Amino acid sequence: MGKLTGCLEIERRLMSFRSPEERLRNWEEFHLPTDEEVLRAQAVHCMDCGTPFCHTGTMLKGMVSGCPLHNLIPEWNDLVSRGLWQQAFERLLKTNSFPEFTGRVCPAPCEGSCVRGVNDLPVAIKEIEYAIVERGFSEGWLQPCQPRVRTGKRVAVVGSGPAGLACAEQLNRAGHMVTVFERADRAGGLLMYGIPNMKLDKAVVQRRIELMSKSGIVFVTSTEVGRDYPAERLLREFDAVVLCSGATRPRDLAVGGRHLRGIYFAVEYLTEATRSLLRTGCADPGSESPLSARGKDVVIIGGGDTGTDCVATALRQGCRSVVQFEILERPPNARQPDNPWPEWPRVYRLDYGHEEAVARFGADPRQYATTAKRFEGDATGHVKAVHTVRVVWIRDQESQGRPTPRELPGSEQVWPAQLVLLAMGFLGPEEHLLDQLGIARDARLNVRTLSGSYQTNVPGVFAAGDMRRGQSLVVWAIREGRAAAYECDRYLMGEANLPWVV
Repeated sequence: MGKLTGCLEIERRLMSFRSPEERLRNWEEFHLPTDEEVLRAQAVHCMDCGTPFCHTGTMLKGMVSGCPLHNLIPEWNDLVSRGLWQQAFERLLKTNSFPEFTGRVCPAPCEGSCVRGVNDLPVAIKEIEYAIVERGFSEGWLQPCQPRVRTGKRVAVVGSGPAGLACAEQLNRAGHMVTVFERADRAGGLLMYGIPNMKLDKAVVQRRIELMSKSGIVFVTSTEVGRDYPAERLLREFDAVVLCSGATRPRDLAVGGRHLRGIYFAVEYLTEATRSLLRTGCADPGSESPLSARGKDVVIIGGGDTGTDCVATALRQGCRSVVQFEILERPPNARQPDNPWPEWPRVYRLDYGHEEAVARFGADPRQYATTAKRFEGDATGHVKAVHTVRVVWIRDQESQGRPTPRELPGSEQVWPAQLVLLAMGFLGPEEHLLDQLGIARDARLNVRTLSGSYQTNVPGVFAAGDMRRGQSLVVWAIREGRAAAYECDRYLMGEANLPWVV
């Protein structure tokens, strides 16, 4: 550790962001660089715990505690505190393929399980990670990785989201010829089109794609395997296949009025915003587009990160009002006795989009314990209002002790809406390619793999990421991609020449 008493003498400083008022004026990333001396002081917070929890990646009560990638956090914190940035960069890349992504969009489960967080604020791990990788890019420490020897094996990776990119990067390091197929017009998957630019600048994604291309990885875009590229051809032309297509079937809301115009899945809305930004430099497609929030009352149904991204996007497009419905109750301000460290802290947070809504309209846009009952349309068949009801969560014999929502009589309310966005998560992978390949599914309709493995029921075909484990975090997708690459390499060569992923 950099200083024995550092954790007692220096206060934690949160990541530096532009003010909500300033960032609402444009689509630029809201992160700000932090002074090196401040970062080194923040790294001193790390206590080099005898038993650190920050890197464990353990599942507790259905939530991850610690980093699923098992990042060597105490090691690179110590190196940063001593100004040894290149060594810290090298340690970071031993476990994380893309720290420039996790340093921006990861919710930082590592900080939730930081030992210092037992009775104080945790170490600013995410900010330090972000600073390390950006220092690496600016100093030119990260160069294309051309393997010295090629194995002659050809691997197809289907999907270029974080799992597919991590898998491709590792397989290329092992010397295989890797081709990544992406049905969109640009590589990156949800990193490109699912996360808005102010949270993850698309130039950052493109920077990584270009580096991987220079390393020998081939990207085939605007090509959907199973439609544009037959599945049987995939099996014939490649020695192995890794499926990383994500869980892209959005959860729908089967209530009255769902057929009305003006109701969209959140992923459609965010994708169109990014396409508009890449096409014109502005992520608002214009008032003539049905997917613009300009001048509209916007209702977002779903309280997760995707819903927050919709809030932030609608604000920048100039919405008249925005409200976000969350069926769960408002979290407490501090940890409760049934949520002890090192579990992920289930506490109230004001995310970036909510901060911006407070700055614009004076209040958090979230309405907790609220569910939509039906949509109301106008004479032209366009949505004009959402009818909701409040719920209470009850544990009773009928629900076998599990909390279930019960509608609260007399709590009905009507909300004006000309644009409704459904951000209620995803149900699993699309099925047409899986059916063509004969891939078995589990009870949740995700790809079923052999126990403790990433191998599907079809020899030579592997699966990783959200299509295997269900909708999850970018950091989990990177871990899954690296682990699938390890098993694919072992399948091709008899033994793996890649780091083993627990």
